[in-house]
Amino acid sequence: MNKIFEPKLFTLLKSGISKEQLISDIFAGIVVGIIALPLAIAFAVASGVSPEKGLITAVVAGFLISFLGGSRVQIGGPTGAFIVIIYAIVEKYGVDGLIISTVMSGLILIAFGLLRLGTLLKYFPHPLIVGFTSGIAVVIFSTQIKDALGLEIEKLPSEFFQKWVVYFYNIDSTNLYALIITAATILITLYSKKITTKIPGSFIAIIFVTFIVQAANIPVTTIESFFGEIPNTFSFSLPTFDINNLHMYIAPALTIALLGGVESLLSAVVSDGMISANHRSNTELIAQGIANVVTPFFGGIPATGAIARTATNVKNGGRTPIAGIVHALTLLLIMLIFASYAKLIPMACLAGILIVVSYNMSEWRSFVSILRGSSFDIIVLLSTFLLTVFVDLTVAIEIGVVLSSLLFMKRMADIGIKTPSQIDIDVLEDYSYLPEGISVYEISGPFFFASAKQYSEVIKNIGLKSKILIIRMRHVPFVDSTALHNFEETIKTLQDSGIKLLLSGVNASVHNDLKKHKITSLIGEENILDSFDKALKHAKDINFTNPL
Repeated sequence: MNKIFEPKLFTLLKSGISKEQLISDIFAGIVVGIIALPLAIAFAVASGVSPEKGLITAVVAGFLISFLGGSRVQIGGPTGAFIVIIYAIVEKYGVDGLIISTVMSGLILIAFGLLRLGTLLKYFPHPLIVGFTSGIAVVIFSTQIKDALGLEIEKLPSEFFQKWVVYFYNIDSTNLYALIITAATILITLYSKKITTKIPGSFIAIIFVTFIVQAANIPVTTIESFFGEIPNTFSFSLPTFDINNLHMYIAPALTIALLGGVESLLSAVVSDGMISANHRSNTELIAQGIANVVTPFFGGIPATGAIARTATNVKNGGRTPIAGIVHALTLLLIMLIFASYAKLIPMACLAGILIVVSYNMSEWRSFVSILRGSSFDIIVLLSTFLLTVFVDLTVAIEIGVVLSSLLFMKRMADIGIKTPSQIDIDVLEDYSYLPEGISVYEISGPFFFASAKQYSEVIKNIGLKSKILIIRMRHVPFVDSTALHNFEETIKTLQDSGIKLLLSGVNASVHNDLKKHKITSLIGEENILDSFDKALKHAKDINFTNPL
């Protein structure tokens, strides 16, 4: 098997997994399985489908993504990002339309992987990702108000503004019990970690709140009163469709594929940084694709890599795909044995959990940080955000990508006009005279979303072999928020390893952007010099004071 497509599990099994690591993976998988239970149910309900579809997705897709994926620690399953898409597809095309769209999206993802397009998805700029993620968070929050307040509304409109108009006119039907349950769920989810970090707050909230509601016979809507029984069996089914209408599902399928691909690879990159590993992006896309082709036939919904559950896996000691497989098996056992009890969960409790999820998804800190940046990034961010909330996620992604490209071309054209022609890069310099422990890396050209990951990886690799790293930025005309985001993560990684970082030749515009994003304070203003000679002298002084 070509190494680029070989699942990580197969590679690790060949090299051998220690008994200690196996035990650690099993423990991590069980913990993540427990965490995934309330989320899987909540995501399905919020998507407008029955709760068991979320469980089936977490079991089937979660197993396939770990078994065939290109990441050591990726946890797959239903995620909040898909809620808006699934809800819209079900409303327009029905459940059969969702199945067809999901299967088609899986085939698109497999094609992306086989064509080795995994690395191309990194060209989605950071403002675009934050824009539609924050937009999705706002939309998810808006869909939970009905259950959070226990409002007596038979059918909600899909449009954001009209939804809030309906809430306003029905506010007098608020169920005080539902409001208290929602508030209690949010508080337990957020603050239970002060008591225990081993058991997730959402799980504690569901157990505690459901018990109180049943014991006191509190009059609120539950999963049972809304959906009926939760099946604890799997069944294989084929959708009914007219082959002449397949073209209708191309747009939703492409949206699922793009969003799923970006989110899964983003999750894999984040987890790579946590365990100092490298995932296989194309293998990961193929695994995501296979999961989305297979899962719908068993009653599941779209799946992708889940950043929060993946991070929890890492924090609990998971280091191989075995943890993800155990997570799926844990959910399977819970579904087979305890599904009949899940029907007792109050809808207001699920609303509380999803409100916390939407808050965590909002990335408001990144949102505010980008608003402090360049006008180009702000335009992409706000356009994508507003289109996601008020129009459609598909339109938001399409326009966001085109807008990012056009603004980048405009930015490059402006540089071409303003920059003297003699800015040609100098002849390659010889740094062999540098003292041991001091390394130099030069960034030449724009530090932007297309080059950000590559530059950051090289900086990290060189820096980890050094004691002091000087980054020359004399030929960097501008830096965008994607590069700043990646640069910040790289700096933190190097500093955690005790490496000192110096910048030289930073122009006023770039320095201003670094300052706005608080990177200058992270590095230290005294470590940002206006020339390489000054930076080298400063590095030698540091090296002399703290020799290797």
